[in-house]
Amino acid sequence: MDKEAIGRTFTPAAEAALKSFPIDSVDLTLVSLAENVTFKVTDRRDGQVYVLRLHRPGYHTLDELVSERAWIRGLADAGIDVPHAVSARDGRDYVPVTIPATGEQRFAGMLRWTEGRLLSHVLAETSDDKAVEDYFAQLGALTAAMHNQASAWRPPTGFMRHALDSDGLMGDAPHWGPFWEHRSLTAAESRLLLDVRDRMHEELSRLSREPAGYSLIHADMHPGNILVDGDRLTVIDFDDAGFGWHQYDIAVVLTYWQSKPNAAEIERAFLDGYRATRPVPDDALAAIPMFRLVRWMASIGWFHQRPELEPSAVFEERKAWVLDRCAALQRGKGIG
Repeated sequence: MDKEAIGRTFTPAAEAALKSFPIDSVDLTLVSLAENVTFKVTDRRDGQVYVLRLHRPGYHTLDELVSERAWIRGLADAGIDVPHAVSARDGRDYVPVTIPATGEQRFAGMLRWTEGRLLSHVLAETSDDKAVEDYFAQLGALTAAMHNQASAWRPPTGFMRHALDSDGLMGDAPHWGPFWEHRSLTAAESRLLLDVRDRMHEELSRLSREPAGYSLIHADMHPGNILVDGDRLTVIDFDDAGFGWHQYDIAVVLTYWQSKPNAAEIERAFLDGYRATRPVPDDALAAIPMFRLVRWMASIGWFHQRPELEPSAVFEERKAWVLDRCAALQRGKGIG
């Protein structure tokens, strides 16, 4: 669907949703259609800019969306830079809207616009290895600060988010889909992934779920979900946030850079930044290679649920890495 068609489909619902929020809207502009449909809108009274998001149907219930907002507010209270949520005129976090062209219902939520550039874009434009390491050290400290808050925070009554535990990641019906069924896999490759899935499920089942290492996590904190504005890093897109192991959050960041020549230096910088803010035992960090593999296995499931997406070179690279590591495990070698 091209941008013009997206606008025709979703703009009427966005305009209807805006009537529920305390702004006098002008300049409604489609920003993106990804997991959710996102618009940028300006308040004509003071020029304040906002984000209006129409959340995809079927991924989160209203209670889960409201719970996401509760955690974001908790993070903000702890001094962590996150988007500022805006409630509807009647105090609700989200309002239901119907998409006229399709008849589907979505929930609309609003946030203040956050200035900055995506960290992924900043990193792509620099050849300064030291600058890259500094950003990852900052990201390590930010990840640790979020884990500090989540470990101590007590969710309010009725709080609901999915669990990225052994079943949620490597169970029979994992949260991001049955990765072993992706259409690009051969029968032998599918069997290999199923065998390793069972092994990963068993390994994860042995891990502690004490709050010191298992709590709410962002679960998708790669540089594409971090905004840079001067020295400030803001975490965005909590769509995948749920209960999980802290090592998964760490693995998400580190897998982003794992194929680069300076991957070892980046990992060192990230972990130095993390440990300067939150102590973490060596035996916990020893599980990071397993969580890297779990991350990329789960990402194949994400693509499986979106057959409209043609396999890209990046996807093929990730899949090849997963299959190589799974084969190594089957031969009795480590993940590496």
